[in-house]
Amino acid sequence: MPTLEGTTPPRPRAIVIGGSTTGMLAASVLADFADVTVVERDVLPEGPDARKGLPQARHGHLLWSGGVRAYEELLPGIVDELVALGARRTPVMTDLVSKAPSGQWFRRWQGARHVNLVCSRDLFDSAVRREVLRRPGVGLRRQTELLALEGDATLVTGVRVRSADGEESLSADLVIDASGRGSHAPTWLRDLGLPPVPERVVDAGVGYASRVYRAPGTTAEGFPLVNVQADPRSAPGRGGIILPVEGGRWLVTLSGTRGGRPTRRNEDFLDFARSLSDPVIAELLSGATPLTDVVTTRTTANRRRFYEKARRWPSGFAVLGDAVAGFNPVYGHGLTVTAQSALALRAVLAAHDLRAPGTARRIQRAAAGPVGIAWALAVGQDVFYPGAGEKGPTAVERFLASFIDRAVDAGARNPHAMAALLDVMSMEKPPTRLFRPDMLRHMFSGPKKPLLSGPPLSEAERAAARAQVPEPLPTGAEAGS
Repeated sequence: MPTLEGTTPPRPRAIVIGGSTTGMLAASVLADFADVTVVERDVLPEGPDARKGLPQARHGHLLWSGGVRAYEELLPGIVDELVALGARRTPVMTDLVSKAPSGQWFRRWQGARHVNLVCSRDLFDSAVRREVLRRPGVGLRRQTELLALEGDATLVTGVRVRSADGEESLSADLVIDASGRGSHAPTWLRDLGLPPVPERVVDAGVGYASRVYRAPGTTAEGFPLVNVQADPRSAPGRGGIILPVEGGRWLVTLSGTRGGRPTRRNEDFLDFARSLSDPVIAELLSGATPLTDVVTTRTTANRRRFYEKARRWPSGFAVLGDAVAGFNPVYGHGLTVTAQSALALRAVLAAHDLRAPGTARRIQRAAAGPVGIAWALAVGQDVFYPGAGEKGPTAVERFLASFIDRAVDAGARNPHAMAALLDVMSMEKPPTRLFRPDMLRHMFSGPKKPLLSGPPLSEAERAAARAQVPEPLPTGAEAGS
């Protein structure tokens, strides 16, 4: 639209559907290019409290180092702020005791350069939300339901919403769907006259059960993460993880596939932990005091919508986060994909006008990069569970799984191979990193240490879990608030 000489053209307007972490990161990026309104169906909590509509927040979450870097780039200082609030930077593998799906225990190599950021999901989301919502140009519409996209098959011009004041239309130059696994984007696009996009579901039938404990003995500070991973070639696959989180607590998440899922009964929790391929988690919990009841979730399928492959795509609309692809949470890549997708959004908007035809399609294709890496890592394991998909694993997937097993075995024996493996698992580098000559040399001919016979916990760490705590934890930490 032409403007009078000497006047400033109005800023573009953007709408983000959903106040999730994906939505908040998208809003933070968009605020540099447009006035942004986040449309959220629920009331978002003011602090680190449970958010309605996010049941997976009750279970363990990890932020791999590729995600740590991305969040720090998007929201400078956010990682230090989280650490000040009780989150932990844990070097991998130094502070991670982990058993691979193929059975090897990883050594705790010193001098690790990869890190995990560990805290409760409620704390993480609240810090991100607070940082984004105080940015100029970002507004929030609470208790507002998205009804439909407005526009046609070539151009989305806004959205139709409903709130306590009734229905109304909100115009926008760009609409981002960040509404998560429950996204209605396929329906909205169909209503605009567009054909369905390709979709794939790989559902290992995983069920999760989590419980919060007071950190036993003297383990409230500095205790390593403990992870027993499930083996997809030995169904039902059962696994578990202990995450030391803020407030002197352990967040313990157990998982199992069809025929071996954990229940929500408190009395079954420890028995299930004893049924894992190693009883270390049950042993560490034997003297711990539970602070909550068990909570369960079974919405864990890997589901990917290949929007980037759509033959026709409207200008003014893009989809990010779990609305594109939701992953089995056991691999811990969802939050990292979210941040890396937001960086992809920023790169596109830095190079192309937000209102230009084709910008939305560029966003969709750019976001497919980190999604594809996480998808390959998750599906490469889950596709082997019985009933995970309409078809079993392809020949390529079988080859890659065998190759990854060989890489894991090398990582369990050689620190240089482990570093290369973590480059990929941490989503710092693409899976092609594993095919470089240095990694192939470690896998097939390099020096290798013998495998460990059990979890690499020191006697001091085991004793710390049995020690008597001199004083009870503060009331707020015991309550899990």
